[in-house]
Amino acid sequence: MSAPRPRSARLAQSPAVLRDGRWWLVGDAGAVPVSDPSFATVLDDFAETVAAADRAVADLRARPSEPSASSTQGRR
Repeated sequence: MSAPRPRSARLAQSPAVLRDGRWWLVGDAGAVPVSDPSFATVLDDFAETVAAADRAVADLRARPSEPSASSTQGRR
């Protein structure tokens, strides 16, 4: 089961914003709803991929650091 989506979220640093389950392209002049289902599916997939990458990075940062092999070479 995936985590619930926020009501409004910008996709990375793009003009794509998810509001109440619908994608919008937002710019200085206003917002346009994404009406192409194929494009909306691509945005959904990309958003899931970005979220998975964010979780992976958070997991890596939460691990205790281990000395690398190169930092232990030469020590006696």
